[in-house]
Amino acid sequence: MHDLRYSRDFFLWCMSAVYLFAFSSLYVQIPGLYGDNGILPAKFVVKQDVDSLQELMKGPPSLLRYVHKIGLDVETGMDFLCLLGVAVSFLSVVFYSARDTISFAVLWILYFSLYQASHIVGQTFLWFQWDILLLEAGFLTIIVAPFNLQLPWRLFRISAHHQHDTITMWLVRWLLFRLMFASGVVKLTSGCPTWWGLTALTIHFESQCIPTPLAWVWHNLPLWFMKLSCVATFVIEIAVPFLFFVPVKSIRYFSFFAQILLQILIIITGNYNFFNLLTIALCVSLLDDDFILHRRGKRPSHFEKLTNLLFAICCYGYIGFHTWKKFSLKIHFSPFSVDSGIAFSEKQFDRWLDQVVPISIALGAVSLGYEVVISLCRCMIQGSGVIQKLWSSALCIAFSIIAIFMFCISLPSFTVINQEAQRHLPKEVKMYHSKVRDYRLVGSYGLFRRMTGVGGRPEVVIEGSNSVNSEWKEYHFLYKPGNLSSPPPVVAPHQPRLDWQMWFAALGNYQHNPWFVNLVYRLLTNQEEVLQLLDYNPFPKKPPRYIRAKLYHYYFTGKNKGDKWYSKKNWWARKEVSEYFPALDVENQSLVSYLKQNNIYQSKKAKRKARSTIGDIVFWIRSKLQENIKLKNHKKQTIGVLVHQDNVPVHKSVTDMDAIHDCGFNLIEHPPYSPDLAPSNFHLFPKLKAAISGTHFQSDDDVILAVDGFQTSQDKEFFKSGIEALKHR
Repeated sequence: MHDLRYSRDFFLWCMSAVYLFAFSSLYVQIPGLYGDNGILPAKFVVKQDVDSLQELMKGPPSLLRYVHKIGLDVETGMDFLCLLGVAVSFLSVVFYSARDTISFAVLWILYFSLYQASHIVGQTFLWFQWDILLLEAGFLTIIVAPFNLQLPWRLFRISAHHQHDTITMWLVRWLLFRLMFASGVVKLTSGCPTWWGLTALTIHFESQCIPTPLAWVWHNLPLWFMKLSCVATFVIEIAVPFLFFVPVKSIRYFSFFAQILLQILIIITGNYNFFNLLTIALCVSLLDDDFILHRRGKRPSHFEKLTNLLFAICCYGYIGFHTWKKFSLKIHFSPFSVDSGIAFSEKQFDRWLDQVVPISIALGAVSLGYEVVISLCRCMIQGSGVIQKLWSSALCIAFSIIAIFMFCISLPSFTVINQEAQRHLPKEVKMYHSKVRDYRLVGSYGLFRRMTGVGGRPEVVIEGSNSVNSEWKEYHFLYKPGNLSSPPPVVAPHQPRLDWQMWFAALGNYQHNPWFVNLVYRLLTNQEEVLQLLDYNPFPKKPPRYIRAKLYHYYFTGKNKGDKWYSKKNWWARKEVSEYFPALDVENQSLVSYLKQNNIYQSKKAKRKARSTIGDIVFWIRSKLQENIKLKNHKKQTIGVLVHQDNVPVHKSVTDMDAIHDCGFNLIEHPPYSPDLAPSNFHLFPKLKAAISGTHFQSDDDVILAVDGFQTSQDKEFFKSGIEALKHR
């Protein structure tokens, strides 16, 4: 049976690409996040005390506890695991034969080891739902992928495609169902008033972590359209997933396109790293080879056509009728709009959930049983010989047992959305689930449970200064909102984990985010590895004496002049809310005491030392990447800088011209001298020079105060006469 051959291979290719994005994205951030000079140095908590694989399984199972055997420290070990993951996933993307069980097992072990390291450090930067989803989907991929190592006996060689492919791909479909159904249900079980009022999307596009430019467009769409979009979200996430298990192809294709539509809309309006691509990969489980190859399957009989048509009408009609009724849809044609509102109560929804969750479990069990029976029948019918039939049947039975086990241990995580159903689960199911919990083979999901940012998205702005009373300058992050005029970026599938964590930090306080204190310390010492995670450092030569943080509420600007936050040039508007972190200097005793207690404080910057050939190679790759990042950041700091060059020979020397070129400055040639070319401050400087002539200044601040004092003491006529005088030159 080969009707899943190409769709399965496409799923494996998609998973390889997702792994590639995940490892690459994490690799470039390791020094600033987990490095020895990073925000949360992993070396202090990941104990390299393992001498055998047996000891490795006793504690937190992470290969980072074992890399010292090949001469690597923790940071270099994280680099090594990431680079190995990049290499294996890249080979899997490029070569068909590399997409096998061994490769995906290696990828899962590598990512799980990195996840476990983050878990030990404190579940910061690598604990998001998509990391957990990647681990579960990655483990299922090991089961789905072919085993390309062949046995020497011809009769027992394993084919790359076999009858039990439908069983293993069903597990992927079940994961997709759990993900989407739970994501829809938790929006209502959370009691969030914005979801119950269908106004969540009027807040979501503005308040999500890293919006895209199109999020600004969607944020300014009419209210009725936003509420209707909430209705569509509920339908796609709660009702449509039940169509995943329908045996009619056309209905499954419909459910596929509905999910893809939702994921594409999320991609173009928000930067959710590799999560949406991973969800799209899971959606491939709804397809078969007829769809992938654009071919027509076996022509159905008239009876089958009629049956499929009636079944489709019943499914679409049932969903459409209840959508219209439960959300009180009403169409207006002049002008066109659609009214909507939830027509059921929270208690009614809870009662419905008490009935539907057990039904969904039963539906999953029946669907899995159907796939097992059909696969076994095909093994016996389509096999070429007795031995081949028995071998195929044995494999099918083995994978059926694995599928049943995975289905059972997923039920405790799935029934988190309904405690009544969870209480009725067998004790054995809960026991086995608890035994594998630490390995993240299954997880519970529920995205966008509650809308944050009602009344304005909270945003933490970090500032530095050399004086506690004045001249505070803002640090700008690479992707999160900060500079009001900077447009929202498009950064997916990369995940800037510090930017994401700053978004979560703004929802609470720094006491609940202890890593934030470490970040402040790294900025007070101008730690290069951490500064590379930022876009703009206002103190490039010398770190500031003080660092503080303020909490602001950010708002998308309006598109019409009458809008409250209307602006022609800015994407964002903001208002100050409160102090988030008090102004501290690097010598503050409470800060130093806290940092010493957590092994963060250091008099000298830690230097990495390679102790093996592998370490030398990993260190060399990292150093080359760091050089490229430095060059890129330097060009970013100097982009748009114009140098007005004059004709003095010393200023046009080879050394000076090379320096201007290396800095990336744009050179403006000085034209031949003309008395008609005079700057607007031509008449200002002689007066200023006369006013401060003979004065001795003790510091730069005294000079600045004197110049400011001179300018503020002049009346409007002084500046007006200077500008008018330019006409006569």
